[in-house]
Amino acid sequence: MDAISFGTDGWRATLDVFTSGRVRSVAQATADYLASEGHTGETVAVGYDARETSAGFAEDAADVLAANGFDVLLPERDCPTPLVAHAIVERDLAGALVITASHNPPEYNGVKFIPEDGAPALPAVTEAIEANLREPVEGARQGEVREADLVTPHAEHCRDLIDADLSGLTVVYDAMHGSGRGVTDALLEAAGAEVIRERCERDPEFGGTPPEPDEANLQGLALAVDEHDADFGVANDGDADRVAVVTPERGVLDGNRFYALAYDYLLEADTGPAVRTVSTTFLVDRLADAHDCGVVETPVGFKWVADAMGEHDALFGGEESGGYTMRGHVREKDGVLMALLAAAAASERDLDDRLDAIADEFGDIHQDKVSVDCPDDRKSAVLDELEDRLPDEVAGVPVERVNDTDGFKILLEDGSWLLVRPSGTEPKMRVYAEGDSPERVEALLSAGRDLVEPLV
Repeated sequence: MDAISFGTDGWRATLDVFTSGRVRSVAQATADYLASEGHTGETVAVGYDARETSAGFAEDAADVLAANGFDVLLPERDCPTPLVAHAIVERDLAGALVITASHNPPEYNGVKFIPEDGAPALPAVTEAIEANLREPVEGARQGEVREADLVTPHAEHCRDLIDADLSGLTVVYDAMHGSGRGVTDALLEAAGAEVIRERCERDPEFGGTPPEPDEANLQGLALAVDEHDADFGVANDGDADRVAVVTPERGVLDGNRFYALAYDYLLEADTGPAVRTVSTTFLVDRLADAHDCGVVETPVGFKWVADAMGEHDALFGGEESGGYTMRGHVREKDGVLMALLAAAAASERDLDDRLDAIADEFGDIHQDKVSVDCPDDRKSAVLDELEDRLPDEVAGVPVERVNDTDGFKILLEDGSWLLVRPSGTEPKMRVYAEGDSPERVEALLSAGRDLVEPLV
């Protein structure tokens, strides 16, 4: 049981640790938690991604839940995590377990719990599940286990939410061999787009590349956009809750620029605050200010974004790592819906033109991050020591104020900033910086590294 720990987004581990027995224990703890919340005898979904072991682990979880008297809903095949979250709300389920390691390499797997509201579980919930860990109830299934189509209801909801005619639009879609294949591309095609498919065959090894939609792993998509003279390209990670967009001029967009593009597009027809993490660009704030809308800043982690979206009725929410959702949808990041949103924006105006207009009006932004190795048991001490050594200036610019929402975000008088926070998934400290040029960002990151390294 000591090997099981719910981090930023569930429990993930390599397959020597992530075993059938431990998955069954997590399922039992979930059953106990749901029973304590008054959900005994209700229906729970169990989703799973395209990894070799995921379907088997999903069966393990379903067996234990059914032995505890819960009915269980399984998808017809591996499917994106956001489709499971949507099914919870659409079908009024008690919650769901999803077997996925998201963008991690194939030697990993993972499990996450999504509560009845379809939003990521907050720490109070995951801590309660961890506290319930025990040997599972074994025996005959007391509940019914059945399969259901989770794709069609989600697609219909997406089309209702974003009613776009994509006729004449050419999109290259890269599933990275993950669960978005046959889902995201089908949604775009149903809306009228011509879709050119890349890596849309199931491959549990992901072609030898982790299904992480970052610049290094999407060069083939960028080449395909150029080769096919496409309007843009779009990719999902392994379980399709994240999105990345490629434009003809800019190549792979970082998550900050996609956030700005998406929020700006939604503001053309609607209004409302934006929710962003502490590591996400201030460009969002400039857009919001121009439309008399507020911005809510949260710690890193989509669970905090989702919580704030519910509290503030936000129009859009997300984080620079590629996870976003919007008003009217479940409060879980959804890379399938975001692909449709990007296509809707592109159908009305070229994405590069949109980004040029945003830069012309609000200025350009540059952001990057580095990591400093730090044992988990040193992270708190590093932050404590850093608090006593916070500088009066960074890279030659005076400090205006310090935000301690998540670690320390040092805001400078020229509008740039430096953020130091502990990683929630690795033994590292993260150092982020934003400025008006790549050179400025590089100087800030160097200064940030010099701050942190002596403390580790």
